[in-house]
Amino acid sequence: MPDTNATPAPNADVERERLKSLINSMGDGVIAIDEQTSVVLYNGAALNILDINKSMAGTPINEVLHLIDKNNQPIDIRETITNTKTSTASREWRLLYPDKETVNLYISIAPVRLGYGQEGMRGYVILLRDITREKSLEEERDEFISVVSHELRTPIAIAEGNVSNALFLAEKNGDLTTIRESLKQTYNQIMFLSGIINDLSTLSRAERGKLNVEIESINVSELVQELVANYTPDAQKKGLELKSYLDPTLEVLLSGRLYVREILQNFITNAIKYTEKGHIVLGATTKKGGVEFYVTDTGIGISKSDQEKVFDKFFRSEDYRTRQNNGTGLGLYVTMKLARLLHAEINLQSEMNQGTTFSIFIPNLR
Repeated sequence: MPDTNATPAPNADVERERLKSLINSMGDGVIAIDEQTSVVLYNGAALNILDINKSMAGTPINEVLHLIDKNNQPIDIRETITNTKTSTASREWRLLYPDKETVNLYISIAPVRLGYGQEGMRGYVILLRDITREKSLEEERDEFISVVSHELRTPIAIAEGNVSNALFLAEKNGDLTTIRESLKQTYNQIMFLSGIINDLSTLSRAERGKLNVEIESINVSELVQELVANYTPDAQKKGLELKSYLDPTLEVLLSGRLYVREILQNFITNAIKYTEKGHIVLGATTKKGGVEFYVTDTGIGISKSDQEKVFDKFFRSEDYRTRQNNGTGLGLYVTMKLARLLHAEINLQSEMNQGTTFSIFIPNLR
């Protein structure tokens, strides 16, 4: 006698629709293929990742999924899939679009077997995820660690050597001149480390959106004269003249004094670093709605190709004269971050072996 209380077996079509609904709700791309590696089932996320706007049903997988490795060599995805006996995943492949653009993919391939006691294999399920941003962040992190560790190693080694030398001399013969010089060099390296730490701290807060502008009334003339006075000793050590130009019509600027000062400091220190002879001018002129500051030098200049990249994070020119100076490539990147915070506009003009001018228009924020 049949059991009238038994739950009826689900209709195959209903189960298929449930499965479609399930995979279409997933954020990752899902593609199911048969044993001949033709597409059987897929979701909208897969179409988005592959940038396809038509049905893939029945299409061989190697016609829709074009992958390359880290050496830009094509991957035979059909062979890779058919050789897969257990679930496998990779984060090292890239998807190649017809226009030659690429994205980094996380791709997982899993064989789908029949139930227990049955032989054979039904096909495979492929999971796709665009990890381009993640890979970019990983590469940035690795580059950051490499750059900072390299830049920190040198000044720490120099400072340690000079302190050891000073201690040795103090214990032996007390040569004050040599001791004084060792301590002076140590001080310079510590100040360089302090600058790196300041850049890293500002960068960290800027990246996390933690920087706030405290609007103050800035006496532009006083600020320019103060900066010139502070950096004249550094310029004089290199035989340079640091001058100022002040527009007589200058008025009070309403902006973030701390960030305006840091931007100008970065321009001045760069000018001193990359100028071997001549002079540097820090100027300020009145413009409608704010003040335009500029720093002009007679230094080595910046090539046209480098001008497009000087505000990129970690960028350092390949020019050997630039490489002679320490630096993390963060200073101008931080400067641009601060400029955007102040709604300011930076312009750069430079000619190789003639000099460089960085100018910035800072508007009143009230």
